[in-house]
Amino acid sequence: MTAHPPTCALILAGGRGTRMGGVDKPGLVVRGRRLLDIALAATAHLGTTVVVGPHRDDLDAGVVQTQESPIGTGPVSALWAGLHVIDLPEDAVVVVLAADLPQISRGVVDALVDTLDSESRANLVACAVDENNRTQFLLSAWIFHELRDRIAALREHDGLDNQPMKKLLTQGFSTLQVSGTADCDTPEDLERARDLPRLTITEARAAILESLTPLRPRRAVLAESVGATLAEPLVAQGDLPRSPVSAMDGYAVAGDGPWRIRQEIRVAGADATLELADGEAIRIATGAHLPTGASAVVRDEHVVTEVAEGTEDSPPRLTLLPNTPLRNDARPQGEDWTVGFTIAPAGTPVTPVLVSAATSGDVAEGAVRGPVRARVVTTGDEIRRDGPLREGQTRDSIGGILPLLLGRCGATCISDTHLRDTADGFANTLAADDNADLIVIVGATGGGAADEMRSALDRLGARIVVGRVASRPGGSQITAVLPNGKVVLGLPGNPYAAVTTLLTMLPTIVGALTGRTPMPPLLGTIENASEVSSDALRLLPVTQIDDGRWHADPSVRTSHLAGLIGRAAFALVPASAPDNVVAELVLLG
Repeated sequence: MTAHPPTCALILAGGRGTRMGGVDKPGLVVRGRRLLDIALAATAHLGTTVVVGPHRDDLDAGVVQTQESPIGTGPVSALWAGLHVIDLPEDAVVVVLAADLPQISRGVVDALVDTLDSESRANLVACAVDENNRTQFLLSAWIFHELRDRIAALREHDGLDNQPMKKLLTQGFSTLQVSGTADCDTPEDLERARDLPRLTITEARAAILESLTPLRPRRAVLAESVGATLAEPLVAQGDLPRSPVSAMDGYAVAGDGPWRIRQEIRVAGADATLELADGEAIRIATGAHLPTGASAVVRDEHVVTEVAEGTEDSPPRLTLLPNTPLRNDARPQGEDWTVGFTIAPAGTPVTPVLVSAATSGDVAEGAVRGPVRARVVTTGDEIRRDGPLREGQTRDSIGGILPLLLGRCGATCISDTHLRDTADGFANTLAADDNADLIVIVGATGGGAADEMRSALDRLGARIVVGRVASRPGGSQITAVLPNGKVVLGLPGNPYAAVTTLLTMLPTIVGALTGRTPMPPLLGTIENASEVSSDALRLLPVTQIDDGRWHADPSVRTSHLAGLIGRAAFALVPASAPDNVVAELVLLG
């Protein structure tokens, strides 16, 4: 297997936004995050991160900070300064990016890196090309020695002060067309960046996985942590079986037959010391430990007992039946695993099955993340949980079941409350000091006059991870992160929209917070997709027709959940889909 070369990010964060009035451009906030923080998140998985620009006290201690000298002498000079604070091998990969790319993501960074080939002169440099067909020289990937040598040559001949990046690219480079790479150079660019895009569900899930910070690991009793995720491998502390045991009811025998049958019976759990001499046999039960000296276990149906004529006082003899296959029905010590065997890797959810397997491996505790502690809030003056309904009110039909649905997704509901429409209700709810990791809010995600959650998130400085999704229902959902790290999932108010959106998105949030290894989606063929699809993805109840084929309901009422009765799943039917399209299924049972 070929080892991957080391990687490094060189983030240029010293430019002044002259076309924006001289502001600190990397410090501008887009959807709750500074442009610099967006660049740091997109490159956090690389080996080393260097930020070139004014020193910032709030950056992680692992980020290397430096600045070009003289200050403000351009991007090439800044790169040269960055290269001098790192020690990389010749074939290392260096990703260069400016801290003014509001939509840069890990996927774009990885795509650029994958374009490089240190063995080919044609692929030592790769530059991104944005949606407007502009080459983004400050979003590029380089083989280390190529970047260093080109800057050194330019420095020797022309100097580095105020040199444009394209001066480094006169010797050729490859390009990669990618989306989401437009930079922010003007106030208009910034406003466009701050306008929330309508993401696909796939894009929304990817944004959540990339943006959320996993919870801190903790030591916990596994049997009390169902719904959590392993933060370290589950390693067996004992052999299984712990000693040789019988796999069948029969006889433990020593040596070749025939054997003399002893009177003792070996049962499961017996701890008495027992030793067989050569030519002896003893009755043994399934699961019983083999006596010392036993060479095999033979099952009842493969043997016959007999007493020799005239020797009533002699022990009976055990012989194999004719044409009996030669086999040993004993399980050796450690047949399933030995001490140190990895029963489950880190990232595996803690389920009852995993708890059982851990117990078999003599493991009671482990390092876990989660379960995610969630607070459920149902909003609106028109919603009433109990008591008689007044004019204009409707019954809260899902608040009572949301804790159960959260549990299915790996989250534990720690409170379930109703929030009336008040001027400061959302701000107080979102800012509450509690031990929740997640707040699930039903209603108030649209843009109506009574829907104050979005403005409350803005006032609190929340970072919007998902602001709109191209799906029906669920288009108005929100995923945001508060400054204290708490995650907010805003659901539509209609019961069907709220439940299907929750089941579609919450597993991704739980996975991101607990470091869970993603499972491949369940897929099925929607036989009538062309009839039910529209210009946006639809979440529709489905009924199984036969193995792998499903029929989608053409419409569903969203004000209640009756449309899900008798349905095993709902499907994510793609926009403008043909019949027999393969779609993701979300199980309801």
